[in-house]
Order: sequence, then C-alpha cells, then structure tokens
Amino acid sequence: MLERGTTYADTRARFRWRVPGRYNIGADICDKWAGETDRLALIYKRAPGEPGAEVERYTFRELSRLSNRLANALAAHGVARGDRVGILLPQAPETAVSHIATYKLGAIAVPLFTLFGTEALEYRISDSGAAALITDTAGLAKIAEIRERLPALKLVLCIDGPREGAPGFHEVMAQARDSFAPADTLAEDPALIIYTSGTTGPPKGALHGHRVLLGHLPGVEFPHEFFPQAGDLFWTPADWAWIGGLIDVLLPAWHHGVPVLAHRFAKFDPEDAFRLMADFGVRNAFMPPTALKMMRGVENPRARFGHDVRSIGSGGETLGEGLLDWGRETFGLTINEFYGQTECNLVVGNCAGLMAVKPGSMGRAIPGHEVAIVDDAGTPLPHGAHGNIAIARPDPVMFLEYWNNPEATERKFAGDWLLTGDTGTRDEDGYFHFAGREDDVITSGGYRIGPGEVEDCLLKHPSVAMAAVVGVPDDLRTERVKAFVVLRPGHEAGDALARELQTHVKSRLAAHEYPREVAFIDALPMTATGKIIRRALRERKEP
Repeated sequence: MLERGTTYADTRARFRWRVPGRYNIGADICDKWAGETDRLALIYKRAPGEPGAEVERYTFRELSRLSNRLANALAAHGVARGDRVGILLPQAPETAVSHIATYKLGAIAVPLFTLFGTEALEYRISDSGAAALITDTAGLAKIAEIRERLPALKLVLCIDGPREGAPGFHEVMAQARDSFAPADTLAEDPALIIYTSGTTGPPKGALHGHRVLLGHLPGVEFPHEFFPQAGDLFWTPADWAWIGGLIDVLLPAWHHGVPVLAHRFAKFDPEDAFRLMADFGVRNAFMPPTALKMMRGVENPRARFGHDVRSIGSGGETLGEGLLDWGRETFGLTINEFYGQTECNLVVGNCAGLMAVKPGSMGRAIPGHEVAIVDDAGTPLPHGAHGNIAIARPDPVMFLEYWNNPEATERKFAGDWLLTGDTGTRDEDGYFHFAGREDDVITSGGYRIGPGEVEDCLLKHPSVAMAAVVGVPDDLRTERVKAFVVLRPGHEAGDALARELQTHVKSRLAAHEYPREVAFIDALPMTATGKIIRRALRERKEP
C-alpha cells in the first residue's frame, strides 16, 4: 500500500487506502499465494527437547491445505460463522493454521497467552463465549480446572494428540477434506478479539474486523523501511497471542508473501536471539525494547554471529538515544520506534531512510492515519501543548467495539477522536512525544498490564484485605509491577508471605503480571470518594 516518496510529506500525500468491500484475512494471507507451489511461508525451529524435526518448513500451499482441513473439521464439529475460537498456543505451525482456518470459516479468533493462569483464561473464554478452543497438553491441564464453568465451550482440540475430553487436532484434520471455500466476509465483519488491560474492572475484548490487517500495512511497511524487499524474512520473539506478534509481524508478512521464522524461547536469551537471526538469515525483526536492552549486554555480537538484519521496529516503550546508538553500531541501522495500542495499532512511527529520527520521539503519524493531541472534549491542541494522544475515525486499523461492552466503547471516544488514554505532545515538525498514561496501565517488558486484574487476584488470597498495584521505574523493563497490600487481622507481613502472594498471582494470572515487589502497609491512600490515589503510591518512599 505504501508508495515511497521523496520526503515524508510526499509519501504521506501519495498514500491512498485500498480496502475492498469484501475481504477475508485467511484467503488473503494464504490462499492467494498457494498457486506458487514452492513459495516458503514458515520456518519453524523447535525448542530444545521438543519432539519432532529440529527445523520444519511450510509452503503457502501446505498451509492452505492444512487450514482447509481444519476449517472443515471445525465446521463438522458445529463451529459456525461468527463463533469464537480460542487459540491457546505458542509460536508454532498449529497456531498459524488455527488462525487461517478460523478466518476462512468466518469465525472469530481469540488469541490467548500461554502464560495465562486459570483465572485469566476463565474470564476471557467466558466473556468471549468461545465455542471452541485449540491448545496443547499444558493448556489443556489449565482448561480442565475450569471447563465445568465454561458452558459455551463445546469443543477442545489438543495438538499433542487425543486426551480425555479433547480430540486430537491432527487426528480430526486427517479425516477432513483439504478443499474449502472461504466465507464471503465483508471487510467490516468481525475476525478477531484481543483482550487488552484496563485499570478498573476486568480486561476488555477489542473486537477487530477483517480490515484490521489492511489497516496495519502502512504501519509495518513504514518502520521496516518500505517492507517488503527482496530477500526479506521476518521474526519476532513477541508471542503471537499479542497484537505485536500477530499483526505487527505474522499476518502482514504473509499478506506480502514473505516468510516468517517461528521459535519459542522458554526464556528469552539474548545470545540465542543473535544466533537465531544469523542462522536463519532474518532480515526484519520486531523487538520489544526489553529484548533490545537485554541484547545490548552481549559482547561484540556483530563479529561473533554475523547477522545481516535490514530493519528493526520496536514499540511499547520509548527508546532512548543510547539504545538507538547501540542499534546503529550493532546492526548498522536505525531502530525505528513506533506507537499504537490494541484498539488502534501502528499509527505513529519512524522511518530513518525517509526522515530524521529524534531520540525520545515516537515519530510522525503513519501515512493514512490522522493523529493529534486533543483535549478531553476532542478539540485539537496547538503544537507543544500537552494533551491526549488521539486518532480520528474512521480508520481501517481501528477496532469495531469492545466485546459486550458498549459503555466502554462510548467512553473511548470524544466525538470522532479515539482517545488512547496516553498523553503527550506534538512538536512543530509533527513528531509525537509520549508523556504518560492517564489510565495507570503499567508497561513492563513490552506488556501492558492492568492493575485492576492483578488487584482482584491478590484480593482472593485469604491474607489480603486491600491491595493496590502500580508501576515503578525499572532500568530493564521500563516499569515493574509493585503491589501495596493491607493484611487481614491475624496475618503477619514478611518475606515468606510476599513470595506466597507473588506465586499466587503468577499461577493464576500470568508470569509477566505478578508483582516483583510487595509492600505491606497499614492503609491505602484514598480520595474522598474511595478511589485509590495511585500517584501517592508511586511516589511513596519506603522506610
């Protein structure tokens, strides 16, 4: 979609959206390339100790046939157009096939993070009303604990073979036909629900239409220096359950017929990341800032590993001048920062080959998107003024609504401006500078963490009377989760109880959400109306 001009202004002026009335993600990212029999789509490097060949390669034709089989199998088990299909899997071929098949069927994919605990999974599966779930043995064990409380969940498939209450993913596919006519979906028809964190109440499901992929394209092409180019191959350590892994990398790469490398680290290892990129010839990468900070500690990587990366995009946290300088020295390129959120992603960014990159700036509005700083009523503010970062509607990348939550959807907008909940400024050159988050969502290691969900989990522990969660500065993660806890009578504060509370959250929500610090206090600071004053907690000095 993005045509390169001589300048940023020229490139922006040349841009035109081309969103057809009828469009299906599954057919677009897979079937349209299936006629080229040898066109490579996916390289899968298994984790050490994982059964099977160390490296597997899949063509678009193979993925087309596999996804056709799965779409037929799901339909045979009663999954219909508009039904929600949970996908609780790491980066793997089965994950990609599940997404393609769900979109072809006209159903709605619900990506689920493998590190979620039972409470987090129960809420998302229940709220979405998922009729089917595709997972592995590890995920199945979690689902077994909550399945009786999920009456809408009629089908669970296990990619590791048949288990009690779960037919085998590959076994049901083997019995299905490998031809399937994709649903004739409108570009506006729902395709995907990704749950996003908030500060109050439970997480909200951002519902996206099939057009969301087309809406992402300029935001991928711009920071990746007019992607695609000959020889491109894309990889990210970000999980495909998040919008950054799924629609910043996997789906747009396949829209362009570019192969993707899949590999799941048990724990991110910066040396292994360099080695992986060199071994497989990765040319394009989306790297969260935390991963880049960890990689910065590797000595002399360019000489040791011999990588040849063409573009690196990064988002979720602001990059500093030091990290940009390290990127130029290590990769011979400028890491292009970009900005967006689950509801409206990749709307601001940098493209070093076209314009100057200002350290500390998120970049300029991506061509095709109208971004501004507005006041609470939605009135645009002048250059330099502090206000809400907002995006004008209509916009192809913008979500349709919050699933089953019209009130929250309405609150997201001020007139025709979507309010991101983040604040910042725009300078006289059109560069945006992030200032802070109005809604107190914590950004840690590239993840957005809603304190409300963590607080709710803490309150379920028998020792906890009240809890408040905030983000505090962290050199590696940008922020780390800190919990302030008021205990019930009869319970004693101490390191042992702090560790118990950390484990409680880690096992029930997710490993990235647990509080890395726990402080026991006598009372929480409150407003007259009973709201927690989080600013006071963030500024609190421990004795």
